[in-house]
Amino acid sequence: MKTIGIVAEYNPFHAGHGWHIQETRRMLGETAVVAVMSGNWVQRGECAVFDKWTRAGMALAGGADLVLELPTLWATASAEGFARGAMSILGAAGVVDVLSFGSECGETAPLLELANCLNSPEFSSALRRELNPKQSFARSRRQAAERLLGPEPAALLDTPNNNLGVEYLRFLPPGMEAVTIPRRGAAHDSESERDGFPSASVLRRRLRAGQPESAFPCQPLSHMGQPSDLKHLERTMLARLRTMTPEEAESLPGGGDGLAARLLYAARRAADLEELYARTKTRTYTHARVRRLALCALLGLRKEEIPAAPPYIRVLGFNRRGQAVLKDMNARASLPVFVKPAHVRRLSTEAQAVFALEDRFTDLFSLCFSNPLPCGLEWTTNPVIHPDQKI
Repeated sequence: MKTIGIVAEYNPFHAGHGWHIQETRRMLGETAVVAVMSGNWVQRGECAVFDKWTRAGMALAGGADLVLELPTLWATASAEGFARGAMSILGAAGVVDVLSFGSECGETAPLLELANCLNSPEFSSALRRELNPKQSFARSRRQAAERLLGPEPAALLDTPNNNLGVEYLRFLPPGMEAVTIPRRGAAHDSESERDGFPSASVLRRRLRAGQPESAFPCQPLSHMGQPSDLKHLERTMLARLRTMTPEEAESLPGGGDGLAARLLYAARRAADLEELYARTKTRTYTHARVRRLALCALLGLRKEEIPAAPPYIRVLGFNRRGQAVLKDMNARASLPVFVKPAHVRRLSTEAQAVFALEDRFTDLFSLCFSNPLPCGLEWTTNPVIHPDQKI
């Protein structure tokens, strides 16, 4: 039986995610599914709508067998950093045979061609020629790819799931295969619903508006706990930015090429986060990049604190089949694997430093609720053990 690797945020887990798992099993036969999932903070620069243990439980109920954490340092990075961290964990686990990811195009070959192009020395040279302070890095990157491959292959970078799939394939571990499942339902970040599959953005909006009954009928899962919302830390983030020095802002990940200074300038005039993002965003600085930089300021994250790759594998949840995969992983993984939080004390100094940051990030996440949660959840919360599904 093959073991499938999936990278996801599951923010929250919904019918489209369940369909992806089902289609992967239909394509490859009965498989174990290992999901590498973002923790309490996500790539769009905000808090996840539910905590990572709740979302791990939802993923297990929806078809995953073992859920591993993508630490915040990589979960809140650019698409390249996000993919690099996630693929590092899947490779280090030592048990994953095939990567499965969703894409708009539904074909692996053109995405792999793009990935190989982006990894080539020729692309590096072409990118240097295209870089322009008056346009975003993503635009320069697309133009460099078009210069080498032509307009049709390069256009795949314009769609979010294709783009992320290319990044996964760039860092695909040796010996691991890859398949892609055509994405169904509403487009990424869309406010619409398609084929009965609303986007995660729609579900988050409904949940945060106090309308769980209008969100969860769209998926075969029940509502689990109060939703989080970054609005509870809105003034905290503005206060942090208003009191930062230019040197502190420049030390934030992604704060180079003038963006940090622009963000600080906007923070001194903005009354809320949406105004902050709007004042900072330009054609050069995308909305997503601005949000991630503001989040890094809130979290107090510095460039020098980010290792080249995750130094451990943390288990967030499993079922019986996942437990069997975990046993195999413990024997084959090239990184230390820990299940109980107390076991982190056995790890290297670097690994303990990354976990200490995660502990701090979760304490801040605990304030993103109408009724704030206590500190210390990283140390007091054990993995989710889910009742067995059909195995």
